Amino acid sequence: MNTTATDYRLEGDNSIYAQADGKVVPVVTRAGEEDTNTAQSGDCVRVSGVSIQHTPATKIWFGQVSNVPGYRSLPHHHGEAETGGYVLRGHGRIYFGENYSEFLDMKTGDWVFVPPFMPHVEANMSVTEELVWLTARTPENLVVNLEDVADETLVDFRRA
Repeated sequence: MNTTATDYRLEGDNSIYAQADGKVVPVVTRAGEEDTNTAQSGDCVRVSGVSIQHTPATKIWFGQVSNVPGYRSLPHHHGEAETGGYVLRGHGRIYFGENYSEFLDMKTGDWVFVPPFMPHVEANMSVTEELVWLTARTPENLVVNLEDVADETLVDFRRA
């Protein structure tokens, strides 16, 4: 059977997402109602829009991550979770590898994938502008903070 963009799968059971009345419907998290009680790492602030904490979602975490100018996360990894991100605004850098000596820069409009169990540091490379990105993670917002490193070990990083 050929399917088109307007065809829907009718098989499968999504009843675990049902409301008290038995109906399965989309869930909207309104602006200002996001979950801020989420795993953090240093000066990297995560706000959940879609997660197990406040929606029926069981296999995805989707939220906004931000760093104020000149700040960074602690070294951390996300356990078994695959992580995807999209930079909404700012200039970010992900440090990784031995002693966090390798890095990739990201700017507005860039996408990033971080493999499971990969230690890294997320840094805002601007001392004047906020770094904001959207992040999706499966299965959940797992954050395992690691021992911190001195700012001086992170190439070109400086605090505001």
